[in-house]
Amino acid sequence: MVAASMNRYVRILQNAAWAFFWISLPVTSFPYFPADFGGKTLVRPLALYPLAALLLLTTLPRLWRRQLPKTYLPLLAFILVVLISALLSLSAQPTTLMGVSQTDRLARNLLTLLIGASFYLTVSLYIESQAEMQSSLRWMYAGFAIALLWGTFQAVYIIDFSQDYFRFLNKIQAFISTRKLFTTRISGMTYEPKWFAEQICFLLMPWLIGSILSGKSVFAWRFKRVSVETLLLLWSATVMIFTFSRTGILILVLLTFISIIYYGLRSAARNRESSNIKQHTGRTLAQALLAVAVLLAVVLATGTRNPYFSRFWRYFTTESIENRTYFEYIGASQRIVYLVTAFHIYADNPLFGVGPGNYAFNFIEYAPNQPYHRQPEIVRQLTPSEGRDRLITPKNLYARLLAETGLVGTAVFTAFALAVMGCALFLWRSGNAWQRTWGLSGLLGMLVFAVALWSFDSFAIPNMWVLFGLITAVAHLPANRSSDPGNQGTDGQAVS
Repeated sequence: MVAASMNRYVRILQNAAWAFFWISLPVTSFPYFPADFGGKTLVRPLALYPLAALLLLTTLPRLWRRQLPKTYLPLLAFILVVLISALLSLSAQPTTLMGVSQTDRLARNLLTLLIGASFYLTVSLYIESQAEMQSSLRWMYAGFAIALLWGTFQAVYIIDFSQDYFRFLNKIQAFISTRKLFTTRISGMTYEPKWFAEQICFLLMPWLIGSILSGKSVFAWRFKRVSVETLLLLWSATVMIFTFSRTGILILVLLTFISIIYYGLRSAARNRESSNIKQHTGRTLAQALLAVAVLLAVVLATGTRNPYFSRFWRYFTTESIENRTYFEYIGASQRIVYLVTAFHIYADNPLFGVGPGNYAFNFIEYAPNQPYHRQPEIVRQLTPSEGRDRLITPKNLYARLLAETGLVGTAVFTAFALAVMGCALFLWRSGNAWQRTWGLSGLLGMLVFAVALWSFDSFAIPNMWVLFGLITAVAHLPANRSSDPGNQGTDGQAVS
């Protein structure tokens, strides 16, 4: 009796922590963090609080009770390689940069990797049935609906700026994020607009598009062909335009093009139009290109009022380019410097790199020999200032992996990503309609990852880990727990 009562209370706590986890996921720079619990870092996900509870209540117990997915093997191998790289880097002469010691930097980066892995393990272990997967998506959509609503409020001052209105929103934002709002871009509940756009691309759009293309919804409400996912997709795409994130808008264009191509070819296959496949393919391609053209026209019309985004075309019309190249003018030249520097570090330390977080300590030595007076971002990052302890990073996940973990670490992490990709492919080829839906979403998510990795390098941001965790979780659902009333085929078998 007592044991049953305790189990019931534990389950209630688990469900509450799980719901709060998804609702709080859009908040990534929460200002109220203890100093020893990430309060000094840039990335402070509010979801760390429910994650800590879930680790104790769910993740650690199930690690010992359940048969674990094979995707865990390359992840554990990657963590081991990172530890080896860290130990090897300690043999070098210790240095300090902007008041940050090499040892502190190593410890912080190892901690962020463990936090990211905790996100992945928790998400992949918690979901044990199709019903829990659907419930998880509903909670995630609820959390992002709040974030999209807050982003919509911010879009108002982009369209028609009001100082009083902007000041009012900034006061509220101070309770959500450590950074103030931008006057020309929206940040949602994140630190900066780019983070908000990546959240939408990583965690929202793949599952929404997969649901719409497959005609399956996790909500009971539907009006003809319009589902909740359809409304959320249109809302999120509109809001994301106002982030003016170059990576986010590129991903939006790619997802739009691929979705129309997929829908058109699938419709042709269902209608058995194989005799006119060339004609239908050409028509579908034209429709996709037209949709992309319309989307780009909207983006250009909106972006004209944004000095940051309109630099793409203002270079050819403005007279104040100050002898700068195109890449310097649009702010891309420093990213090239980061990439070249990372490759130089890797070339000199090919096996295990220079250790996690040590890119910054080696940047000056390996950076290309050129003047940087026309690249203010690099100058700002290298100039010591009071209270500044954020060091320069490659801004590219694979550049960071090569520089800091070498060929071994990069290869093992790639094996992990490919293992997750294999889970998505397994789902996509499943005989279960829901698994096919989630497989399509997983493949779209992996496409987003392949594009976005060129513009982020942090292991602490949950986006990648949560996406990987959802794909892994649904690929390992026991077949006898899957129920699909609308399924016309047989349930797929779980991956062991």
